[in-house]
Amino acid sequence: MRAPTGEQYEIRRSTPLGDARAVITQLAAGIREFQIHGVDLVEPFPVSMSPQAACGIVLSPWPNRVRDGKWTWRDETGAAQDLQLPITEPVLHNASHGLLRFTGYELADKGADFVELAVTIYPQSGYPFLVDTRVRYELTDDGLTVTHTFANGGQAEAPVAVGQHPYFRIGENDTNDLLVRVNAPTRFVLDEQLIPVGTVPVEGTEFDLRSPKRVGDVELNEGYADAGPGELASLTAPDGSSLTLWGDDPYRFVQAYTHRAWTTLPEGGVAIALEPMTAPTDAFNSRTGVKRLAPGETWSVSWGVRYAPAGA
Repeated sequence: MRAPTGEQYEIRRSTPLGDARAVITQLAAGIREFQIHGVDLVEPFPVSMSPQAACGIVLSPWPNRVRDGKWTWRDETGAAQDLQLPITEPVLHNASHGLLRFTGYELADKGADFVELAVTIYPQSGYPFLVDTRVRYELTDDGLTVTHTFANGGQAEAPVAVGQHPYFRIGENDTNDLLVRVNAPTRFVLDEQLIPVGTVPVEGTEFDLRSPKRVGDVELNEGYADAGPGELASLTAPDGSSLTLWGDDPYRFVQAYTHRAWTTLPEGGVAIALEPMTAPTDAFNSRTGVKRLAPGETWSVSWGVRYAPAGA
């Protein structure tokens, strides 16, 4: 029987922290497993399952949501085109998580400790652009580096942004007991469709995660702005072991989300997504963080994870 996530690409590396291992899926170029010295650093799921709640997948050419799937594109001449994306989140009537969630990537390159997958976004309803995309996963001495590359194969500018949807953990620690920190001074105010209607400082509010809070004490579905570059967010276990999410300069946005209906966790368990994004929710309308990719232009951005065991 074939896996619902397609081919499985395993990579390994010997590191000073112990053996590192990751499994990347053909479907959505997702992270199915990632561990160092036997410590799971993402929520793993069986090869027989589909990724629940977008677990580990690439979000592109936009991350998160587009209100009602509607947006207007103004090209380099100033001409406007009203566009309609398919509604993929019917309960909130949004276009959600880009165009690659159910797309199989092709293997472009692979070594012992890295894998690179590729797929083309072809012109389609609501996105009339031709963009070649690649994602490279490479194990490092203390974690994992993920590099996304976009190349405009069309004859006009194309808008692109990217995010990813990893759910993190630190081994056998109860995720409820982890301390979560998000290095961002600003959050988005959301309406009933979970679309931003403004921004506010987090200072003095319950949403200020610059000072760590216990995951079990918060309910999160929040978008943060002005994060990074460098450290975007972190999780710390009671024993002092930690995981740090970092991003290079375009990664200024983080979505923090706690999911309490996770089927592979015990009753009372929680999964936490810390999503690095180059643009926020509804960016195709706000234009915040959207890269205008010129014909023939290539754009690369990287994010990653660093792990520190207890006592490191």
